[in-house]
Amino acid sequence: MAISTLSKASRPIAAAATPTLTAALPDAPPLSGAPPSAPVLAKRDWIAGLEKGLGIMEAFSEVHARMSATQMGALVGMTRTAARRHLLTLTHLGYVATDGKLFWLTPRVLRVGQAFLESSRLARTAQPFLQRITVATHEVAYVSLLEGDDIIYVARNASNRMLDTGYQLGARVPAQTTAAGLVLLALRTAPTAQEWLARTLLRTYTPFSTTNKEHMRSQLQLARQQDWAVSEQQLELGYRGVAVPLRDARGQLVGALSVTMPMGNESSADAAGRVVGVLRETAAAMRNLI
Repeated sequence: MAISTLSKASRPIAAAATPTLTAALPDAPPLSGAPPSAPVLAKRDWIAGLEKGLGIMEAFSEVHARMSATQMGALVGMTRTAARRHLLTLTHLGYVATDGKLFWLTPRVLRVGQAFLESSRLARTAQPFLQRITVATHEVAYVSLLEGDDIIYVARNASNRMLDTGYQLGARVPAQTTAAGLVLLALRTAPTAQEWLARTLLRTYTPFSTTNKEHMRSQLQLARQQDWAVSEQQLELGYRGVAVPLRDARGQLVGALSVTMPMGNESSADAAGRVVGVLRETAAAMRNLI
């Protein structure tokens, strides 16, 4: 059974909250979903229409695959007229299609993500190292980044027999469900990690999903102490992930290096013993190159 990719991974048993757009403030309008490290933007540099257009594209989902202008406006906090104008502009640009009533995304949207994958120095640098991990462990290897509350897989390598398993390149999954997510959440500054846990609703994806905040706090503390993490059956039954942090030459956390594998009859300790050393050695070898 292959681990879920983007659409299925974003479908928890509990319904997800709908996205909203934030209003621009006079001096430093907030970016919707902007990373904590995003610089404050001066009012003169702010293009509100760009934020709204991107927000509309991000509002489409498995649940909201096709929407009218009225539905889109209600979802993102716009009037029907404003939503319609943005949708028609995106249609003119080729990112959205319409039958005159409903609107939906076109494949052109994938150009934006593909541009990142092709221009990312980290993704290009990581590829030969991921190949080494796959050869050494016989598992699917990844580099992932933390974006909001999710993990995005920006580099991937698998042997021919594993090409159809695991997370696909560009897949976005909830950080709480992955070993890479645990590592990246745990190794942020303590206040940031605690704030994430306090505001996050831990959702149920499988019967094994961690939904107890004290249990999650313990998992994060353990990942921070040992500098690696393991996650089992949190998103897909029968699968395990193991991850270590990926740091640059200055020691800054930039991502996670991980493998996924079917659990089979191998214990957690045996799996970790088999792959953690390989992941750590590879992360150390990449450090001066990223």
